[in-house]
Amino acid sequence: MERILSMIGLAKKAGFVEIGEEPVGSAARAKHARVILVAGDAAASSVRRAYSFAQSGSCLCLTIDATKDQLGSALGRTSVAMAAVTDIGFAEALVKKLAAMDEGRYGAAAEALSVKAKRAAERKAEKLQHEKNVQQGKKRRKEPTEKVVAEPAAAPKTPEVRKSDKPRSSGKPGGRSKSAPKGETNRFANSRPVKKGKGSFKKK
Repeated sequence: MERILSMIGLAKKAGFVEIGEEPVGSAARAKHARVILVAGDAAASSVRRAYSFAQSGSCLCLTIDATKDQLGSALGRTSVAMAAVTDIGFAEALVKKLAAMDEGRYGAAAEALSVKAKRAAERKAEKLQHEKNVQQGKKRRKEPTEKVVAEPAAAPKTPEVRKSDKPRSSGKPGGRSKSAPKGETNRFANSRPVKKGKGSFKKK
C-alpha cells in the first residue's frame, strides 16, 4: 500500500488529484474524474456519496485498504475520506498496481480502465493528427499553386445612336414629305405649275 500512496502523492504534485467531497463531486459531474479512491475507514454516507459521484461521472470508484489518516498524509492533509484522480495515465497505473496486489478485487476495474485509457490515447492521437493537418493546410494555402491568367480586355462598347442623332430628310425632290404618311413619297414633287394659255377658258 505504500507504493499506492506514494503514486497518489505524485499525482497530487502533478495537479491530477481532487481532494474532498465537493471537489470530487465537481470533477465527476464535469467528466474529469477517472477513478475515485475511498479510504477503508470512511463513513458509510461518504462511501455512498462517492459511488453516486462515480455513477454520475461514468468513472470507477474503489475502496482501498488505507485509512483516512494514511490517505491524508499522502496528500498533505490530516485526514481524507475520498479523492479523485483526473489523469487517465495515473489512474491506470494506480489500478494496475491495486490489481497486482489483489486480482480478484481490482482485476475487473483494471481491465475496464485499460480499455478507457486506450480509447483516450486514440482520441488524443486523432486530435493531434487533425491539428497537424490543419497546420499543413494553412501552409499550402499560402503557397501559390496556380498561375493567375489575365482576363482579356473587354471590347469597347459602340455608342448608342439616339433618335435625335439620326439624319433628317434634306427636303430634296423625291424625298419624303413631312406630312406624307410613313412609307409614301410625294408624287407631285417634280411637277411644274400649270400656266394659262390662249385657249384657256376665262370665267366671266
